[in-house]
Amino acid sequence: MLSATPPSEDVRHALEEHADNPSAFLAMNAGTEYFRADGINGMIAYRTSGRCIVQFGGPFAGPADRPALLAAFRVYAAQAHKRVIAVQLQSADADLYGRSGFTVNQIGASYAVRLADFTLRGSKFVKLRNKISRAKRSGLEVAEADPLTADGELTGIDKDWLRGKGRFVKELAFLVGERTGDAAPLRRLFVGRIEGVPVGYISYSPVYGSRPGWLHDLSRRRQEVPPGVMEAINAAALGAMTGEGAGWLHFGFTPFVGLDPEREVPAASPTVGRIVRFLAEHGDKVYPSRTQLAYKEKWDPHVVLPEYIAFDGKPSAMAIWRLMRLANAI
Repeated sequence: MLSATPPSEDVRHALEEHADNPSAFLAMNAGTEYFRADGINGMIAYRTSGRCIVQFGGPFAGPADRPALLAAFRVYAAQAHKRVIAVQLQSADADLYGRSGFTVNQIGASYAVRLADFTLRGSKFVKLRNKISRAKRSGLEVAEADPLTADGELTGIDKDWLRGKGRFVKELAFLVGERTGDAAPLRRLFVGRIEGVPVGYISYSPVYGSRPGWLHDLSRRRQEVPPGVMEAINAAALGAMTGEGAGWLHFGFTPFVGLDPEREVPAASPTVGRIVRFLAEHGDKVYPSRTQLAYKEKWDPHVVLPEYIAFDGKPSAMAIWRLMRLANAI
């Protein structure tokens, strides 16, 4: 039984082979640790926060090996006197964790567009087309950029974007992607410019598994930009990916949305359910879920996937606080 930080190539190969989670590439983020068990082809991505180990995305292993890998990881955590919290689990993960003795609740949903069936034509996209046209009339030009060489000109956008969120708002970590780091060459970057000056960008990460394609991940814009800039950038990227034959564009996980009692599993905690529903109604100061959802619904997604959080044993307020701290939300 081993806990190590393998080379990024090993992590990528494990994700390519086993991941069926649209956000799985976030396991490549800097600062993530990886657990492997002897004799099992796969790994678990996690971070440590106090007495908690926060696992991301479920066991990345073949179906037959997933229960054994999870069991080995729980032993590893127990030996370290730490408790496991698992986040962004898919439906198959929720069933596995529930059978393994975890408390499991839906915490949000992810959204995806099937590119072969997508078009901006028709009455439902009139407002979206108008916003894109308005941005283009302002002089916006969108082009794909090299993630390795574009960092310098985009840092100013990052700072301006964060400053616009308010003095007490921090940039979320762990559950969102990165623009730099070892995995940067595997991502795609589309940048919008007006008169040659970068005003916004969107970074896309690869998605593996049953709905392969790209993840609409990190997006940033300057505070003073014309309406429709981000929509125009995404439309340009979507067009390029469709032309290349990509299968899906995923809009990623949004917490506290898409909640449905019928999607809960038998291992759900009523207490956690009440907390999640409270945050869904009042949690915009923690995370802008409603704004994110409104943006994603503009693209009329074909698939909505429930995502789950799991606690090893009975959940506690401290465990939830640790998760929020790790995500940099508080």
